[in-house]
Amino acid sequence: MGLKIAFLGTGGIAQTHVSRLAKIDGVQVAGFCGTSLEKAERAAREIAGAKGYADFTQMLDEVKPDAVYITVPPMAHGEAELALIERGIPFLVEKPLGVENGLVQRLAAAIADKKLVTSVGYHWRYYEALAKARELLAESKPGMALGYWMGNMPMVPWWRNQEQSGGQFAEQTTHIVDMLRYLCGEVTEAYAAFAQRSMHEKVEGVTVADVGTVTLKLCNGMVATVSNTCLLPVGHTTGLDLYTDRGIMEIRSTGMKAIERERTTEYRNMKDPFQLENEAFIHAVRTGDTSGILSDYADSAKTHAVTMAANESAETGRAVTI
Repeated sequence: MGLKIAFLGTGGIAQTHVSRLAKIDGVQVAGFCGTSLEKAERAAREIAGAKGYADFTQMLDEVKPDAVYITVPPMAHGEAELALIERGIPFLVEKPLGVENGLVQRLAAAIADKKLVTSVGYHWRYYEALAKARELLAESKPGMALGYWMGNMPMVPWWRNQEQSGGQFAEQTTHIVDMLRYLCGEVTEAYAAFAQRSMHEKVEGVTVADVGTVTLKLCNGMVATVSNTCLLPVGHTTGLDLYTDRGIMEIRSTGMKAIERERTTEYRNMKDPFQLENEAFIHAVRTGDTSGILSDYADSAKTHAVTMAANESAETGRAVTI
């Protein structure tokens, strides 16, 4: 069955998905809606038969898409999701889901009421290393975890504005929090310390923290510390280390290293997680079978709640129960 897909958003992550959809038979990207008609038409020119729009509702009315991809900055969420829920149109939305928690939880409830097919862009879940880590965790007892997102600052205006992006922990490090939840279970409490050390003096308009550390407690008794910085001149470490009674699992985008007493085993990520993510979503839209979707809106709302609790803790100086 041929599917018509529409996009809200025309940036780099939109193009990431467009290029993967091009590899799936029977999928037609038919419309783009951008912050300007010029941007939307520029994106549409790259796809035969696609059309650009400046108005989201007009695109939905004319294209009548079978599914929509929402690839907008964090502060721009809400109205599009509500429109799609009302029309019963499945959607894949990029993380983070927003810049506060109340709206996301209301959307999650509305999606559940409609039993709508959704997927959220936590592509790390589709790495082979995470499947292997889950397998090894079934045979061990994890005690603690250390997570990292250590790099530089994306030079887009909205990213460095706290009200528009939610800050680094919510916008980038959310991937690490999501991996922790996926592998080890739910988080019950967050305590965070954030600070501005350098970037607010170097780049105009910076209101986000450029260093931060968050201590998390999990339902299973584990403790975790997830730290990030965006003040580095180069990218450094991004990943999650799990410490268990059998050894250590070092998870990175390239793969996983399992370190045990008598041996160290490396597992490489060989498949494209974005391709797997898109194939799972398209299959679900076609068939209703959502078993291949590893991160739907309801689940992702729990990751979002953790990152919002961390932001609240950093602001108040108190631990926040989730």
